Amino acid sequence: MKAYPLKFRPVFQERIWGGARLRHLGYAIPSDHVGEAWVISDHDHGPTPVAEGPLAGKRIGEVMREYPDWFGLPRGARFPLLVKVIDAADDLSVQVHPDDRYAGARGDEGKTEAWFVLDAEPGASIIYGHRAKDRESLERCMKEGAWGTLLVKTPVQRGDFYFVPSGTLHAIGKGLLILEIQQSSDTTYRVYDYDRVDASGRKRDLHLEDAMAVTRCPSPQPARPGYARSGRRGAVVEHLIRCEKFAIDRWLIDGEAELSRSSTFLLLSVLEGSGEIRWEDDALPVARGDHLFIPATLRGASVCGNFEGLFSAPIISTR
Repeated sequence: MKAYPLKFRPVFQERIWGGARLRHLGYAIPSDHVGEAWVISDHDHGPTPVAEGPLAGKRIGEVMREYPDWFGLPRGARFPLLVKVIDAADDLSVQVHPDDRYAGARGDEGKTEAWFVLDAEPGASIIYGHRAKDRESLERCMKEGAWGTLLVKTPVQRGDFYFVPSGTLHAIGKGLLILEIQQSSDTTYRVYDYDRVDASGRKRDLHLEDAMAVTRCPSPQPARPGYARSGRRGAVVEHLIRCEKFAIDRWLIDGEAELSRSSTFLLLSVLEGSGEIRWEDDALPVARGDHLFIPATLRGASVCGNFEGLFSAPIISTR
């Protein structure tokens, strides 16, 4: 079969802090408490099926087995990324994610992530990092619940981008709509949840021992990185991050821009506007809220129209 770009049916995750704003992006959410739309995922907790075309209904892992050259991944690898849209109608818990080494020793998955702020209500903020100077004071503040002293709160607005490496103490605040690109992982160590209770009147579990073991000290700083920009015919490209797990670029497309050849697949999330992906003698319309998988073997591919999008790709370790 000839390669073609894949769209997926999202999987919705209801959360105690979720809301209903995903309807504004055109998603048919099942309730008014949906916290996450997993839009590209092969994780067992929410695999997204292909939405259309000859492969409709198949999950990403099945496509990988049938057409491994579309992915450009090492033999036996699992799909490495997960893309989600988060609607924070209330504050998310303060949490931290482990790195691959710590998580792997416990049969879990490490998690590094990045956030692009799609929308922010006035006064919205995130928690990013902590003020502890050493591990002893970090653990003391955690055990004593001195969150006001420990945590760093940062105001955010639409268009902000944050890289959140594993080991970063963090939380997404109320009133934020965020596109998250991350390792394919659902491992979270919760450290503080505002003493909330669920529908059954129970507090959610905390994971203080694991959190204290993996939280970086001193903390990464919540600084907006300095972006490198490059121009190409039909687009301006802003290079947001390249870490050991993934690379993310923001494209501002005005016309037609050729996609660079890549040894791996690309993922495209359309933030605003509309256009299409063209390849060989075919084309696929794209618009705000679309998320696509672009095979590594797609020949002569370009994007055209007037839209803003994030392109992401995995980084393959050669070690």
